[in-house]
Amino acid sequence: MVVRQETHPGTGADSSPPEFRAAVATMRAARLRPEVFCEEMPAPQRIAPYAAALTADVTVEGTDLGTGRIILLHDPAGNDAWDGTYRCVAYARAEIELDMVSDPMLAAVGWSWLTEALEAHGAAYTAASGTVTRVATESFGGMAEEGGSAQLELRASWTPIAVSGPTGFELSLDVAPHVEAWGELLCTAVGLEPVPEGVTAIPSRRGQRGGPGR
Repeated sequence: MVVRQETHPGTGADSSPPEFRAAVATMRAARLRPEVFCEEMPAPQRIAPYAAALTADVTVEGTDLGTGRIILLHDPAGNDAWDGTYRCVAYARAEIELDMVSDPMLAAVGWSWLTEALEAHGAAYTAASGTVTRVATESFGGMAEEGGSAQLELRASWTPIAVSGPTGFELSLDVAPHVEAWGELLCTAVGLEPVPEGVTAIPSRRGQRGGPGR
């Protein structure tokens, strides 16, 4: 899998700081379930000086059940709103049962899917924020036979925290656990059963829908 890096016009990806390139390398190392088809996508250029992004679809038996994206932003000068120099920005959308839309706990449960996935994957973070939106669509007239549909959308951002290196002194940012938590969020949102404890899922093959291979 190739993760595309974006910088401000004129800087070029090769001029990005070594620590950002190292963080992007850990994005490439993330292991996702085989139902998650992950590819690179153009990263936004105006939010931060450096950015890298992934997009993914959750596909089961040829049917797309959910989609999402995750972006790693980096501002070497720091950002007070982030409480750091890096920020993960994630989006997830999943088809859900129509009767779930009226559940008053749905939004809170949707947010817990993200926080629990981050915790389960050991992704240290701070300053998390976001929204959970439920959308119901009903058809009428000539389209009445199509019935209704519902989607859950989650938009979130958080600041990943670097962890101590092997010597206990240097700090390195490992983004792989954050990407893996995002992948788990997508799978949970579409209703996939969790992988049983002690069983290792076959990781996703990257870019198999025409994206560059690793």
